Parts: sequence; structure tokens; C-alpha cells
Amino acid sequence: MEKKNFTKIWFIDRENEYKEINHRIKDEIYATKSSFQNIHILDTYNLGRILVLDKKIQSAESDEYIYHEALVHPAMVANNCPKEILILGGGEGATLREVLKHPTVEMVIMVDIDQKLIETSKRYLSTWHTGSFEDPRTELIIMEASEFIRRTDKTFDVIICDIDDPVEGGPAASIYTKEFYESIKGILKEDGIFVTQAVEIFYIENDLHSMLNRTIASVFKITESYCEYIPSFDAMWGFVIGSDKLSSKDLTEKEIQRRLLERKIDNLRFYDHETHKRLFSLPKMVRKNIEKETRISTINNPLNVFPG
Repeated sequence: MEKKNFTKIWFIDRENEYKEINHRIKDEIYATKSSFQNIHILDTYNLGRILVLDKKIQSAESDEYIYHEALVHPAMVANNCPKEILILGGGEGATLREVLKHPTVEMVIMVDIDQKLIETSKRYLSTWHTGSFEDPRTELIIMEASEFIRRTDKTFDVIICDIDDPVEGGPAASIYTKEFYESIKGILKEDGIFVTQAVEIFYIENDLHSMLNRTIASVFKITESYCEYIPSFDAMWGFVIGSDKLSSKDLTEKEIQRRLLERKIDNLRFYDHETHKRLFSLPKMVRKNIEKETRISTINNPLNVFPG
């Protein structure tokens, strides 16, 4: 079959009717459709290889480490000895990669709904997962996150939610809700900690990140937002931590340095004690939006990032 010429083709990452970003494509590496989503692996000039799900960039070779290190390490470092970890989503395997850098970890259960995405990632995204799926500490389960939580009799030191943004009618629609976070708390150890990706942050009222923060705060005694700019998303991206005992924000730089040194984690490109401090230094308007937010996402009235 004659190979297509992609040198003059552009991928359009369309956020809404007012904003889209064009990326020039070198080549289409792979395309398929699973039971849940369209999957494309594209090679671009500016971002390197990218993972596109349902026409939206999920991860880029050039900067995925920023997102994944920001998601994983603040929670992992906050736990004095994280041994049993649960990852919900994270199909590229990069969240798993970062978790396994902590030598305290004895077991990681990774739950993802999409077997085809996992197979695609294993084959085409090796720099993301770096063989983490084959680590003997890893147990991969193909299942919907809520179903796994209902069935499991295990509890975890750290739970990490790396599931796509909630879209009306989509598979993640019920994930970002008070009811789901209550179920998360039910399988979290008493001194455990939970972290989730928490959508794009806008510096405006009615920001959806603020709604997620308030929703998690309705379940956990300690709730902490933090954020980082992700170039491939062209957005300031939010994360939220929930716990009844542990604070990540209050860790001192000295304590973070000590824990990373004890765990011999010296191969991070983005995260360290200085980065940690900056992650939790939210702009004033973001703090104000969170303070005055009253909305809570529930099964009957869930948060939706994009219209269905």
C-alpha cells in the first residue's frame, strides 16, 4: 500500500468553538477504534509523537513527563512509606512508570477500561511506559473503575486517578462526582492519600476546577489544589489531593529532599523540592474562586467539560 504523504496535513486540536490549535503532522503512526474511543498515534514536528483520543491530545512525547511527574510525586512523597498503590486510568503507562520509581512500592494495581488502548501504548508508546507493564510489582486489570472499586477487598496507601475529562454521556461522566470520591475513600487506608487530574484551570468564576476541589472537599478533611502549565495542552492544568491525615502542600522543602534522597529518586526531569513549592502556590484569583465555590458534582448533576 502506498504510504500517505502527511507533510502538509495538520491535526486540529479543537477545544471549543472559540479555540483550536493546529499541529503539523510528519506522519500517522497508527489509527484504530476501540469499544470506547478513537485512538490515533501521530508524529508531529513540534511535539514529537502524540496520543490522540477522540480528536483530543491526551499526551505528547515532548512534555508528558511534566504532567505525569506532577500528578504522581506530590502524593507519593507525602506518604511516608507508600507500598500498595492503585492507578485508575493512565493507559499510556507513564503514571505507572512514575509510581514504580519509588522503591517502597510493593504492589501497583492499574485499572483501565480500554484493552485496545493498553495494547496500542505497549506497542507505540515505549518511551512513555518504559516497560512498566512488565514490572513484577504491576497487576493490570481491564475493568471500569467504579466496578473495580465495588468488587475489591483491598485498601491502598495511594490512589491516583488519571482518567479522561468528564464528557456528557461519556465513560468518565460518573467518575468526577461526590459519590465516586466517597467510594475512593472507602478503599483508601486511614493514613492514605488520593490524587486526581482535575481539568484545565481558567482564571474566571465558574471554573470547573473549583467545582472539583469543592466536591473532593465534601468527602475528605484535607483538600489541596495545585497546577502546572502543560505546553501540549496549551493550558494551566489542575490537580487535586484528598486525604484525612496527610498534607502534601505543607511538606517542607527539606523533608521532600530527604524522602527523595532516601528513595534514591534522582532521575526526575521536572519535580523536586523547589518545583513542589511552586506547584502549590496558586494565583490569587484561583484561590478566590475556590474559596467562594459552592457547586458540588454529583451523579444527578455531574461536572461536564465538553457538551456531548
